[in-house]
Amino acid sequence: MSKKRGNNKDLGKIRGFSIQFLPYSEIKELGSNERIRKILAIVLGNNILILQGRLKAEEEARLIGDTMAMIGHVKEFKGIELAVLSGNGENNIFNKMKSGIVNALSGGDLGAITIIGPATIVKEIKRNPKKIELLLSK
Repeated sequence: MSKKRGNNKDLGKIRGFSIQFLPYSEIKELGSNERIRKILAIVLGNNILILQGRLKAEEEARLIGDTMAMIGHVKEFKGIELAVLSGNGENNIFNKMKSGIVNALSGGDLGAITIIGPATIVKEIKRNPKKIELLLSK
């Protein structure tokens, strides 16, 4: 026989989540629609996604638009939090040229990291030059 401690009504509201790393090589060959579908499938599975590289600007806009359209139609889905962190290399012309060539050859900005998480888990993503703070909801 076990003793009950605290208010067990809250236990049903506690949700697990995981953090998933997705190398850019796994989505490099996918078209924009497939990339967005894969990312949404991961996030809808209560995962915080750390993506190597970054999406194209139009893919980011589409991802945000698709998630906004899902709010109210997918049970308990409240949207996403998204942040892109780029490398802080020197901004001289040589480094810009070098990174431009690397990005063109690789198909994406691999010097960046994109963090995407469901808004039900990720309350806020704070960035500053020396650290990232991922604030989670209780």
